[in-house]
Amino acid sequence: MNQFRKIDDNFYASPQIAADEIAAAAKLGITTIVNNRPDGEDADQPEGDAIASEARSSGLNYVAIPVTHAGIGQGQVDAMLTALADAEGPVLAYCRSGTRSTMLWALAAAKRGDPPAVIASKAAQAGYDVSPIRQMIDMLSAGRTEG
Repeated sequence: MNQFRKIDDNFYASPQIAADEIAAAAKLGITTIVNNRPDGEDADQPEGDAIASEARSSGLNYVAIPVTHAGIGQGQVDAMLTALADAEGPVLAYCRSGTRSTMLWALAAAKRGDPPAVIASKAAQAGYDVSPIRQMIDMLSAGRTEG
């Protein structure tokens, strides 16, 4: 059974998915899978190539934007913003727990100009806490950069 958590009409976050969950994502109307997990993080996780192959076989787009324990950088935020903008329907992003995917979505949404309180509320309603990155969300939403 999948653990897809709806953040908003265009974005879902999930813990690690398996290839056999791609069909369930497609039935929800998902058009793009975003992998935020680097290969080799856990010995038993499916390789990104296996998820990519199944996604493409099911007619879904696949984008890899790995987020390591080093954190999220501007390049990853920009890549997520592009993936969201290019998607022709809802996006499902996954990592180990869905938290990194949600945080990356939150930063991309802030850079897009979404209100920080709305971003935090959407994440919280899906069970994710973005308070550790709230200052970055506020700065990106205001169009400012760190420095």
